[in-house]
Amino acid sequence: MKNYQANDTRYSTMTYRKCGTSGLKLPELSLGMWLNFGSEAQDDVCREILLTAFDNGITHFDLANNYGPPPGAAEIRFGQLFRNDLYNHRDELVISSKAGYSMWAGPYGEWGSRKHIIASCDQSLKRMSLEYVDIFYHHRPDPNTPIAETMGALAHLVSSGKALYVGISNYHPTEAIKAIQILRELGCPFVLDQVRYSMLDRWVEREALVDSIYPLGMGVICFSPLAQGLLTNKYLNGTVPEGSRPTHTQFLRKEQITPEVVNTLRQLDAIAESRGQTLSQMAISWLLKDERISSVLIGASSKEQLIENLKALENRESFNDGQLQEIDRLTLQ
Repeated sequence: MKNYQANDTRYSTMTYRKCGTSGLKLPELSLGMWLNFGSEAQDDVCREILLTAFDNGITHFDLANNYGPPPGAAEIRFGQLFRNDLYNHRDELVISSKAGYSMWAGPYGEWGSRKHIIASCDQSLKRMSLEYVDIFYHHRPDPNTPIAETMGALAHLVSSGKALYVGISNYHPTEAIKAIQILRELGCPFVLDQVRYSMLDRWVEREALVDSIYPLGMGVICFSPLAQGLLTNKYLNGTVPEGSRPTHTQFLRKEQITPEVVNTLRQLDAIAESRGQTLSQMAISWLLKDERISSVLIGASSKEQLIENLKALENRESFNDGQLQEIDRLTLQ
């Protein structure tokens, strides 16, 4: 394996946006390692994806303790790649992880107790061979733990040098506002609410999430911008390709790809074509049209797929009123 030499022009094409009112900036596209960096993935493919991302100005790599499969595998793989190729670039990187979903047996292996969050962070740092993460998130609200305890645990991670900033994930507006108020009282630097958001999944707008938390200083980062792959060209002919997500995960099921959904996708694809974009590129551009969105998390199963999605940043002319109205007609249901 050749020694990695980073692209000298990696910062020339990427735009970086602030996370809320903090001083932290993220690339408009960040790389998420949810499903494609598990133990069954190929080493050379994962390395190629990661280094291609960095060579194109993607400095933010997003993980969680349970990413794999199996849980923990993505962090282990990232740690190996970091040690081998990116160690000398640590200060150029924003690395995030999370705790909250089930990770080990017993009452402390999930949710939002101080016990779970601090132990999870320690385990993640070991798996990734890191002294600290740049952002540590609570991965989901815990209905059975006082939110003050959970936020206090996040603040402890910062004060102990294990994280530089904290965030929350999958928090709706009321919960997020409470978290922000507590973190502010604790003097803990909060930066992001990481939420599921796409043209086909618009709960963020219905619940006015960005409108609620952005004025309080917290940014928003979006995951699943392609709606688990629906907003690509894979399903436009109404069939499910072998090896696509519905054939091997529970996150997108074959029965969801109905004739009605396919018809919607085809009409959205026609709008994208009129803009000189693919459907996936338009889906990413549509999210980035809101300048309050700090970054969009994209996954990739190959270098080619990553490069295809990066092209969303090359050709993203402003959406005209007609395009926005047609997208709303097709997706606001």
